[in-house]
Amino acid sequence: MMLNWDFPYPSRRMPVFARNVVATSQPLAGQAGLRMLIRGGNAVDAALAAAITLTVVEPTSNGVGSDAFAMVWDGKELHGLNGSGRSPQAWSPDRFAGLTRMPELGWDAVTVPGAVDMWSTLSRSFGRLPFPDLFEPAIRYASQGFVVAPVTAAKWLQTSDLYHDFPDFAAAFLPGGRAPHPGELFRPQGLAETLKMIAETHGESLYRGELASRIVSCSRKTGGCFSEKDLAEHHTEWVKPLSQTWNGVTLYELPPNGQGLTVLIALGILKRIAIEQYPVDSPDSLHLQIEAMKWAFDAAWRQIADPAWMTVPPSALLNDDFLKERADAIRMDRALSPSATIPQDGGTVYLTAADEQGMMVSCIQSNYKGFGSGIVIPGAGISLQNRGAGFTLEEGRPNRVAGGKRPYHTIIPGFVMKDGAPLMSFGVMGAHMQAQGHLQMMVRIFAGHENPQAAADAPRWYVNGDSRLSLEPGFGPDVREELKKRGHILTGEAPNSVFGGAQIIYRMPDGYCAASDPRKDGQAVGF
Repeated sequence: MMLNWDFPYPSRRMPVFARNVVATSQPLAGQAGLRMLIRGGNAVDAALAAAITLTVVEPTSNGVGSDAFAMVWDGKELHGLNGSGRSPQAWSPDRFAGLTRMPELGWDAVTVPGAVDMWSTLSRSFGRLPFPDLFEPAIRYASQGFVVAPVTAAKWLQTSDLYHDFPDFAAAFLPGGRAPHPGELFRPQGLAETLKMIAETHGESLYRGELASRIVSCSRKTGGCFSEKDLAEHHTEWVKPLSQTWNGVTLYELPPNGQGLTVLIALGILKRIAIEQYPVDSPDSLHLQIEAMKWAFDAAWRQIADPAWMTVPPSALLNDDFLKERADAIRMDRALSPSATIPQDGGTVYLTAADEQGMMVSCIQSNYKGFGSGIVIPGAGISLQNRGAGFTLEEGRPNRVAGGKRPYHTIIPGFVMKDGAPLMSFGVMGAHMQAQGHLQMMVRIFAGHENPQAAADAPRWYVNGDSRLSLEPGFGPDVREELKKRGHILTGEAPNSVFGGAQIIYRMPDGYCAASDPRKDGQAVGF
């Protein structure tokens, strides 16, 4: 497929062309991955070094206490990994009686952190370098400190007030009682030793060793109900990616409990509308994308849960009749308002890596809301995610909270194949832009033929939880007015952060094109 190499949108980036590449939301993490490639490691080694380093240098979005998902093309086959954790066995609906929604802070928002076990699983299955080697950059930044980047500092400042009732959080992440400024050195106390223990034990310490004991002890002392068994029984699951073929390419997303199915539903709806006939920045294209996305969220939010609890198989939501029915309901002249709530999160990092042997990795890890639950294990530098907030308390829903259950997850890695060969690994982190961002990247690149950097630079739309529409600056006033005429309710100016951040690697005949979103601190690097 021929791409257009014009750059029609304002940007602070240019794509990187190389035979070995890494694209991340933080430059130090990208360089950590590149170092592994130069050392002779493969794309999995690079992705893991970047992911581990991100837990140090971008703590506002992820950490050792995060969950993670990944897809890996190993040269022959596309593999999917679900690295999300389950709720404590002691949880039940009765524990949350009297509440109208799941807590977002404290121990009652924490599920078992799965990222570390996924690192170990990926390394054992595909890595070339010794597992401890992957931790060297992260341990150095944790022990010597790192200089905080501007976007990370801004988010740190925005979330610092949220955790004022958590003294262990303040001790670990608010030195001197405040968030660090851009360009200021930050040294996370205790995290270097934690990373060394994880490296030396191949992750065992967090689930069945000293770190696990410290997590359980902290839980018992401060109101949680984690047990040794909750951590010891955790394991990463191999899963088969789901797919949707459209416009000559096939998009792969991981199956539930993640929301990747939402993107496939939306793309399946657009497939039946022939959206490629409209210019990508036109009101017609935007209207159809937005309407397809709303219908997809409506279906997915009602059904997606831990697969063991789902009452409808994912394949039913990709059924031709189901998708045609949704496509037929879309009106070109009028916006509709399906009733389902759109999930939100705000603490995620996405990264991707590829090497000259053809291996490609699409990986995402997240705390959920900023730093997560506010729970920090004293002296260990571990902030625990708050993925339990992804459950619902509504009776009869597949995603209703229960013990030993994985919640609805928003974080999703994406992967595109063409004619049975890998073509693109990508993701769009941040808030509920994830599924919406995946859809926009697909339309821009494979219908509008925009190159990956242009697609990342382009202005974005996003549908809020109340179905109101936010448009990023860059769309013309005629677009805004036409969408209003069709019944879309537009918000005022939205902060730049809500439009997410894309990282993309696109396979070329003799190497790769890597792109990094200008909305983040990150960069694409390669050699």
